Amino acid sequence: MIMSRKIVSHVVFLILALFCCTENSHGKLIMQGSAGFFKGFRTLTSTKKHAYGQAYYDRVLRFKNPANGAMTSFSVTFFFAISPEDRHKGSHGMAFVISPTRSITGSSADQYLGLFNEANNGNSSNHVIAVELDTNKDDEFGDINDNHVGININGMRSIVSAPAGYYDQEGQFRNLSLICGKLLRVTILYNEKKKQLNVTLSSPDEDYYPNQPLLSLNQDLSPLFLEEMYAGFSASTGSVGAMHYMWIWFINPYLTVPSLSFGIPTFPPYPNAKSLVNRIVWLSILALAIFVALAASALSFIFYRRHKMVKEVLEEWEIQCGPHRFAYKELFKATKGFKQLLGKGGFGQVFKGTIPGSAAEIAVKRISHDSRQGMQEFLAEILTIGRLRHPNLVRLQGYCKNKEELYLVYDFMPSGSLDKYLYRRTNQEQLTWDQRFKIIKDVATGLCYLHNDWVQVVIHRDIKPANVLIDHQMNARLGDFGLAKLYDQGFDPRTSTVAGTFGYIAPELIRSGRATTGTDVYAFGLFMLEVSCGRRLIEPRAAANEMVLVEWTLDRWENGDILEAANERSRQEHNREQLELVLKLGVVCAHQVAAVRPDMSKVVRILNGDSQLPGNLLDIVLAERVRMWSETSNVVPSHESIRTLTFTEPFTSHGR
Repeated sequence: MIMSRKIVSHVVFLILALFCCTENSHGKLIMQGSAGFFKGFRTLTSTKKHAYGQAYYDRVLRFKNPANGAMTSFSVTFFFAISPEDRHKGSHGMAFVISPTRSITGSSADQYLGLFNEANNGNSSNHVIAVELDTNKDDEFGDINDNHVGININGMRSIVSAPAGYYDQEGQFRNLSLICGKLLRVTILYNEKKKQLNVTLSSPDEDYYPNQPLLSLNQDLSPLFLEEMYAGFSASTGSVGAMHYMWIWFINPYLTVPSLSFGIPTFPPYPNAKSLVNRIVWLSILALAIFVALAASALSFIFYRRHKMVKEVLEEWEIQCGPHRFAYKELFKATKGFKQLLGKGGFGQVFKGTIPGSAAEIAVKRISHDSRQGMQEFLAEILTIGRLRHPNLVRLQGYCKNKEELYLVYDFMPSGSLDKYLYRRTNQEQLTWDQRFKIIKDVATGLCYLHNDWVQVVIHRDIKPANVLIDHQMNARLGDFGLAKLYDQGFDPRTSTVAGTFGYIAPELIRSGRATTGTDVYAFGLFMLEVSCGRRLIEPRAAANEMVLVEWTLDRWENGDILEAANERSRQEHNREQLELVLKLGVVCAHQVAAVRPDMSKVVRILNGDSQLPGNLLDIVLAERVRMWSETSNVVPSHESIRTLTFTEPFTSHGR
């Protein structure tokens, strides 16, 4: 239980400490000007014309390291809605702003959005960066239209701007109206290493986050930032009114996009005269409702204390982590009372289910809440796979908490795990070589995405056939992220507890406790050999020289007949060159010396035929093994096939 609390506390710190600011956090938004509340929603403006309102976070933020003044990367996500007085015409819009103070003295409303005035607009001494959501075309600032997004520095003239919209999964641009009155999302990512600021506008109605940003500014922002800065929002009205709603926002020092599945609220339209007259009545009703709610809450708390019942209570880490939360009753009904058992894992059982009211099949993993390892796996799954979307990764649909039990809900893979196919003895049930090669490429592509293509580096730490699931079309997906580790691109992973499955753990991981992308490549190399050869890593009943799969394969390679190590059916099929390539690549990836192993991007290129293995690869493999032996034992073993070589690394070395 102590470790469980530490794990939860660590996750909460990563999410909420330092920069995280939401309506539900301990931070406070200081409201100024015409900002306030309307029908339970926070607003930056009211019905007052030619006025501006602001909401700034009350705590100072430090975007630079106080020790050396180095700028840090950061990300901002916020949700907003604009309901105009005239549905065909906006007012002046709003902006997210980072500035040295909570407001600039003498700021003007209308086209200046409460950020600047005619005298100081454009001054380099302002030290202000803003992302504007402009709903009025101001020719004096060179606006492109009356519905655009812009990045502004020290003034109202945008450095870059684009019509409001987003790029869908096919790369097609889709228009969005800023004054539609519906909830919209803005994500701002500044990569200090690349000196790049990206802005993405999207709709929470879509179940994906756009891969391509709407705006991208390549500029070093560090000169703009002082030691202490403030962040917040500002909006203004002109001759036309508009309600600018702020719903929830996040800012943190990591290049992450929070995966949220909150219910999308419906915002009230711009109030007409009749609604203003009736406002007092509604406020009275609201006050009465609040009183009733408080009384009900007090009674519920007493009832809870008396009966010690815990029913699906939100923990702090759930505010920002993970995908959809399922109700326990929904999962109970879907799995017919958890009676359709698919299998058992290290941390729990897996059940088959069908979502009520649809034909969608799911797999539900049940984990004990009070298990230290189980809780760690549960959080790791939500923090990693809950935000990942790739065709070769198992998709996490959501989660559930009920009393002391935790549940993870995945897409159902009808063909089960790969290990059940590899070790079947009947010939008619064995996989063909084409199927095996497709599975290897699928897993390699998914692993390359984790290492290189996501916003953070994900180290899986448990790659093996049992964690690869097969769909009805025999496509492979890598799953079970319970041991996964994340860190930012360009940073070294920290030392941690050695974790994984015996036999798949790289030797340097045992020595240092430092999991890297290279230790994943080691396990993937063994995985390739298992799939190609159709046998386990260690066969106790095999002959002494055939007992360890990787050693047996290398031995056959030295003797000029590496195909002898492969599955008999695979050897009988036509594509022998492809089989030989995979066997050699598997040996290299599973090499004891990390520097010999290729990274996953190189592996994918080789498997796709876009790159080739070095011609002297066997010499390199043997030379490095000799060097490793000599460094550890000071004795070089004699072997007829080992020659004196000058070693040259064939691949990019690992350190991530």
